[in-house]
Amino acid sequence: MKVAVIDYNAGNIFSVILALKRLGVEPILTNNAEEIKSADKVIFPGQGEASSSMRSLRAANLDKLIPTLTQPFLGVCIGMQLLCSYSEENDTPCLGVIPQRVLRFPNDIGVKIPHVGWNTVQHFAPKISQPNPVFKAIDNDSYFYFVHSYYVEIGDYTTISCDYGLPFTACMQKDNFFAAQFHPEKSGDAGEKLLKQFISYQPSAIRYQQKNLKS
Repeated sequence: MKVAVIDYNAGNIFSVILALKRLGVEPILTNNAEEIKSADKVIFPGQGEASSSMRSLRAANLDKLIPTLTQPFLGVCIGMQLLCSYSEENDTPCLGVIPQRVLRFPNDIGVKIPHVGWNTVQHFAPKISQPNPVFKAIDNDSYFYFVHSYYVEIGDYTTISCDYGLPFTACMQKDNFFAAQFHPEKSGDAGEKLLKQFISYQPSAIRYQQKNLKS
């Protein structure tokens, strides 16, 4: 299996690569369009700031490539936020794959900003997205590790929620695009389960489920 990790000058990418290697996966780190398009799975991780991250994506023409990908795709942390339409962080238009907004945590919600550390998550029934085989590995009240000052609003594509002064999207899905705000590579057994589920996920399984739901 070929797993491509998108290289766009973001932080924390190598911790994801190490986590995949612990699972027996040898990913390639690349910003080459042909390598990304030919991969069986694509992971879009990172830590950073929205506007500079988008500049790096545009410089490599990845802003045009990513929305066209059809294989299973996992965005992590800033990789999740950049899949959205817009981020309040430096007033940044993002990739527009998932029609959600990224907002800054308000200063008046009684918690310290940024949100750093372990927090529990809950399953949330999406209004639009299809049945979700990747996030089924997550149990309610599982602990995951978060590092962020900006959050994705609860919306139609939210599949897992979290609360930090207010409810926000911890995971979301639209078609082949899956995304997590937390860091699975830093989240112990629960994060490892999620990565295993994504790596083993076969798209045909969703198509079969959808067909049965419609019949």
